[in-house]
Amino acid sequence: MTSTTPGTRAARAALVAGTLLLAAAAVAAPRRAYAQQRDTARAGGDTAASRDSTPRRARAVAPMAPTPAMAALASDPSAAPLRLSRGEAIRIALAHNPTIEVAQRQVAQARSRVTQALALPEPDIGVAGVGQRAPLRPHSASETDVSVGVTIPFANKFRLRGAVARGDLGNAEESYRLQRQLVVFQTNQAYDSLLVALRHRQDLEEARRLSTDFLAKTDARFNAGTAARLDVIKAKVAVAQAENDLIANERGVANARAALNRLLGRVLGASIEAADSLTIPTVPPDFAQLEAIAMARRPELRGLASEQAGARASQRLAQQYFIPDLDLSVTRSRLYGSTAEYETGIGFTLPIFLWQHQRGEVAEAKHRQFELNAQYRDLAAQVGEDLRNAYATASTSYRQAVYLRDQLLPSAREAFRIASASYALGGSSALEVIDAQRTLLDAQTQYAAALAAVNDAVADLERATGAPLSTLSSGGSDAR
Repeated sequence: MTSTTPGTRAARAALVAGTLLLAAAAVAAPRRAYAQQRDTARAGGDTAASRDSTPRRARAVAPMAPTPAMAALASDPSAAPLRLSRGEAIRIALAHNPTIEVAQRQVAQARSRVTQALALPEPDIGVAGVGQRAPLRPHSASETDVSVGVTIPFANKFRLRGAVARGDLGNAEESYRLQRQLVVFQTNQAYDSLLVALRHRQDLEEARRLSTDFLAKTDARFNAGTAARLDVIKAKVAVAQAENDLIANERGVANARAALNRLLGRVLGASIEAADSLTIPTVPPDFAQLEAIAMARRPELRGLASEQAGARASQRLAQQYFIPDLDLSVTRSRLYGSTAEYETGIGFTLPIFLWQHQRGEVAEAKHRQFELNAQYRDLAAQVGEDLRNAYATASTSYRQAVYLRDQLLPSAREAFRIASASYALGGSSALEVIDAQRTLLDAQTQYAAALAAVNDAVADLERATGAPLSTLSSGGSDAR
C-alpha cells in the first residue's frame, strides 16, 4: 500500500480544483458569447451599446506598455508629423542641424582665442626663506624675501596679436556662413527628392489606373470575341508592373523622408509631408552680375581674405623682435631684528643675433603670406569655374524642363489618348496601347526628374553665387 504525504495530498487537491475551474470556464464561455450577441442585437448595432455590452473583464484590461521606441517618439516633439513648405524646412534645418552647431562652437573658440591674445600677463609672486638650518624648515630662516614680478610687452604687440587672432575669427565666421549655405543647399536637394518621389508615386498611381481601365476594356472585348486571350494577359502584366513600381516607390519615399529628417535634426522615421510642389524656377540671365556678387560674397574668399589680414599682422609682429619685453620686479628682504630692504629690477632680452630672427620667424611669416596670396588666386579661379558650371547646368536644366513640359509630355499624352480611343473602337492593338502607356509613364518620369534637376541646379547656383537669388529672379509655374 502506497503512503501519501500531506504535500502530495495538497498537490492532488490543487490539480482537481484547477480541472474543475477549467471545465466551468469552458461551459460559461458560450453563454457569455450568446449574451453578448443578444445585447448587441437589441441595441440595433449602436456603437455605444456595443461598447457597453463588452464584457467587464475586457474593459478592465490595462493598456499595452509603450516600447522604448514609442516612448522616444512620444517624448520627442520633433517626431510629430509635420507638413512643411520649402522655406519652413530650411529654417528648421538652420536652427536644428548639428553641423550648424559645430560651426557655431568653432566661432566661439576663435572668439575665445582673441581674448587670450589680448590678455595681460599674470604677475609672478615668490617667497623665499634664507638661512634655514635644514631643508624644508622655513621657521628656522633668519631672512625672508618676498618678490613680485611682471612682464610688460610692447604696446603695439597687443594690437598685432589681437589682429592675428581676429583674422582667425573672421575665417571661422565665414566657415560658419559657408556651412549654413551648404545646409540650405542640402535641404533643398532633400526636399526636391521627396517631392520627386511623391510626384513619381502620383504618376505610378495614374499608370495603375490606366492599366486597370485598359484591362477592363480588354476583358470586355475578349468576352465579345473581338480580342485575343493574349491581349488580356498583356493587360494583366501591365497592371502587375504598375503595382510592382508602386511597391518600389515606397522605398524611395521612405529614404527621401529619412534624408530630410536627418537634415532637420528630427527622428529619421518621423512622418513629414511636403506642402510645396515642384515648379520651374527662372534662371537669372545676367551672368556678369552673378560673377561680381560671387567674387564679393563667397564665404571661402572672404574667409581667406580675413586669414590674409591675420598673416600680415603676424608678419609685422615677427618683425618687432628688436623691441624686447620688459621684466619688472620688486623684492622685499627682511633680516630678523633689522629693518626691511627693497630691491627693484628691470630686465629685457637683448636681440644680438639678428639674422636668426630674419631667417626664422620673419621669413616664415613672409612665406605664409605669399602662400595665402597664391591660395587666394587659385580659389578665385575655382569660384569662377564653379559659378560657370553651376550657371551652365541651371540653364541647360531649365531648357530641358521647359521642353519636356511643352513638347514631350503633351505629345506622349496625346499619343496614349489616340491609342486608347482607337483600341476602344477596335482599331489599335493591345501592344500599341501598352507601348503608348509606357511612353507616357517614361515622359512623366523624365519630367519629374527634370523638375528636380532644375531646382537643384538653381539651388547650386545660389550656393555658387554666395547670395540669395530671390532678388534677381522670380519663380516660374509648373503647367502640367
